[in-house]
Amino acid sequence: MRLFILTRHAATTLNVERRINGDPAVPVPLTAEGRADAMRLGRQLAPIEIDLCVHTRFPRTRETAECILQGRAIPFLEEPLLDDIDVGRLEGESIDHYRAWKKAHTRADAFPGGESLDDAARRYARGYRRLLERKEETTLVVCHEIPIRYALNAAEGSDDLDEPEHSIPNATPYLFDERSLRLAAEGIERDAANPTGT
Repeated sequence: MRLFILTRHAATTLNVERRINGDPAVPVPLTAEGRADAMRLGRQLAPIEIDLCVHTRFPRTRETAECILQGRAIPFLEEPLLDDIDVGRLEGESIDHYRAWKKAHTRADAFPGGESLDDAARRYARGYRRLLERKEETTLVVCHEIPIRYALNAAEGSDDLDEPEHSIPNATPYLFDERSLRLAAEGIERDAANPTGT
């Protein structure tokens, strides 16, 4: 059985400051607690043979992956399709400001100078399909809260990509087999094509 272990990156300085980052060129390091959590996850995953580690262009995902897999000779692959949402001119703003903007707009509205939630969802679905095209038996995927949230809800058959699972903790593993990841990609595409408007 093919296995995909999805995890959000470990806690960062901006998580602590409650500010957002959608630009991979902006350096956002892990906190000391975040590094410790990633190493703890590494110990949990130590008995599992991992063939490939996929991370995004954001350095926090690579740093998390290196903490998880320290001492293990596992190849790394960068996958931009699973990058965090490009929030454009909201870069560096507070989480509250970001949420207020989202509440006042639909999923189809692009963040100023960035992308829309629906466009990001379609990108995530392409990223998951790209993973499914590969042949590795077990893949660790270190990415971001939103692609994992969307995958969990879509695989469950929800017509709302943000519910019922909403808050995805840092450095926590979520397991998908090939069938459930395929369902996730299909569900994300379906829900992005038929948005609820919120």
